[in-house]
Amino acid sequence: MDSLLEKSPLGVFIEHIKKGELAYQVCKDDNKAIFFPRVVAPKTGSTNLEWRVSKGLGTVYTTTVVCGKENAKWNVAMIDVDEGFRMMSRVEGIDPMQVKIGMRVKVKINQGDEKQLPYPVFTPAEGA
Repeated sequence: MDSLLEKSPLGVFIEHIKKGELAYQVCKDDNKAIFFPRVVAPKTGSTNLEWRVSKGLGTVYTTTVVCGKENAKWNVAMIDVDEGFRMMSRVEGIDPMQVKIGMRVKVKINQGDEKQLPYPVFTPAEGA
């Protein structure tokens, strides 16, 4: 990773992901969670941002199924993470058609490879 990415908000986020952590920022001026990683808070314009690590639990806000070649299917979901931010991801480990709005989920980190940076996805939470 080049030095520009290492010092950027995305670089900090990726370093957390490599450690198995879903990180997000909080604007210390209004105590609002911010995701995706930024240099400036979108509502306040403040640079007074702090990194925190999520417990990795959330609820499916929306979901849809995408169909690809050879009948391959996967879901795309918006997840309301318990710490107060929403992120786009997918739910793995179950049939894409079984992902439901309101389902409780937990983060899982896909480590990626030489062509793909690590990234967070979700799986059904225990008892979901």
